[in-house]
Amino acid sequence: MNPRLKELYYSKIQVDLAKKLSLKNKLMCPKFVKVVINMGLGTDGNDKKYLKSYSDDIAMITGQKPVVTKFRKSISNFKTRKNTNAGLKVTLRKNKMYEFIDRLVNIALPRIKDFRGLSPQSFDKFGNYTFGIKEHVVFPEVNFDKVEKIRGLDITIVTYGTNKNHTLALLEEFNFPFNKEKQN
Repeated sequence: MNPRLKELYYSKIQVDLAKKLSLKNKLMCPKFVKVVINMGLGTDGNDKKYLKSYSDDIAMITGQKPVVTKFRKSISNFKTRKNTNAGLKVTLRKNKMYEFIDRLVNIALPRIKDFRGLSPQSFDKFGNYTFGIKEHVVFPEVNFDKVEKIRGLDITIVTYGTNKNHTLALLEEFNFPFNKEKQN
């Protein structure tokens, strides 16, 4: 069974975007490619208890087991050693990606304390959107009582948008809550 947002995209949003962006073909419309979720561990990366706890939390949030990333080289100022644990990373594609975006927009983002909207300035030159969440416990899958420490998440949404405006139009169609004051 296809996720709700995926069906909505192919039935309604794609046609609306083609008209709004004045594209010749609906296949030229921007669409989601993947969603990458990162969690930096800092000094907790060496502690196996914390590593397992964070890994379980991200697995519950995304429905997929995270990959442990390693430091590529040692840097004394950051107290890092080569090949020690740096963080956790999950890449979501296809149906899991649409289900995650649905839960992110409709459940997790509204639960953030003092939330004023996402910044419309966080696009790169390729049309990808990156933002951070300070507390990973805003997702309802995470049991707040069992959380050892609250960590932040970095979320990158990779799209087939050709530029910032196309990707912004796509995200607005999916009801991403952007801060209107910063757009001007």
